[in-house]
Amino acid sequence: MKNLLACLAIIISFHVQTIGQTIPSNKSHQDYTQYHHQVIEAEKLIADQRYQEALLIYDQIFNAYDFVFLSEYRVTTQLAIAVDDYKKAVHYLNAGIDGGWTLKSIKKNDYLKKLRVGAEWKSIKQIYKSKRHAYEATLNQPVRMKVKKMFSRDQRKAIGALFTFSSKRQDRYAEKKFAPQSEKQITELISILNEFGYPGERLIGNNFWTTTILSHHNSISQAYVEQDTLYQFTKPMLLQAIKDGQMSPWEFALVDDWYRAVKSDRTEAGYGFLNSPTKSELASVNELRNQIGLRSVETRNGLIDIKNLTGMNFYLGGRPWVEGKILVKDKE
Repeated sequence: MKNLLACLAIIISFHVQTIGQTIPSNKSHQDYTQYHHQVIEAEKLIADQRYQEALLIYDQIFNAYDFVFLSEYRVTTQLAIAVDDYKKAVHYLNAGIDGGWTLKSIKKNDYLKKLRVGAEWKSIKQIYKSKRHAYEATLNQPVRMKVKKMFSRDQRKAIGALFTFSSKRQDRYAEKKFAPQSEKQITELISILNEFGYPGERLIGNNFWTTTILSHHNSISQAYVEQDTLYQFTKPMLLQAIKDGQMSPWEFALVDDWYRAVKSDRTEAGYGFLNSPTKSELASVNELRNQIGLRSVETRNGLIDIKNLTGMNFYLGGRPWVEGKILVKDKE
């Protein structure tokens, strides 16, 4: 139960941001395995300060796939500014708005200050509402409302854990009170997965609600996770969702990291988010990440270096558990 409390404490302090993108109608069965590995190659170039070459890879992705995760437009907008190609930066910015990038989020990014001036920015603000309405029309609103209600139920039940004060009572609450509701929610999620696909950024414009529900389920208690079959039944569907471009690799990594951490009583490094890997574990951590199309620990840390150097924000997955670099320990 202490695991559920840790998960909840972080989540309730984390600002939820809704993002998303249009669902393609004519090429909905594209394989996103190559997509994610191309992004990794671009990120390696960014970490090496080869921004122009990285932009070429991103443009290849944009031309090849109907659906693009919003993070790619956020990154390329900043890269275009870095190479002084403001026309291309505005193009990416508009594409991002079409895919759910909010003015509030854009205004929070200091690196975009150069774009937030002049006639073009004024024009963007004038047409923003119509673009936003068009974007929201692409989302599956009934499923979105359903998952939002599931998320609210999850939060209310999880908060009850805050009023238990011993480890035994926390485990008892999690297993007796939280688990039954969680099982109903995961069963409901399986129905959504079967009928509509994964309810994340692409389908409902939010990459946080479902991830939280699954993470809470995987953090109930070690005893519960060891005998749970629902997540094991759901896991292949989530992996398929990554391949189908419905779920991002970092979303899956966070969910699966909770499962691995809780089941092993925090002895397994997993993907490096919840437990910092040792140098001897780094290769296995990176292999896990590579299998789902997620950047290596070294590449992630290299992007943090570039962020600190330039001020660019790469919107790296792993928040709120890991804000900056993933620490690699010499030994336990």
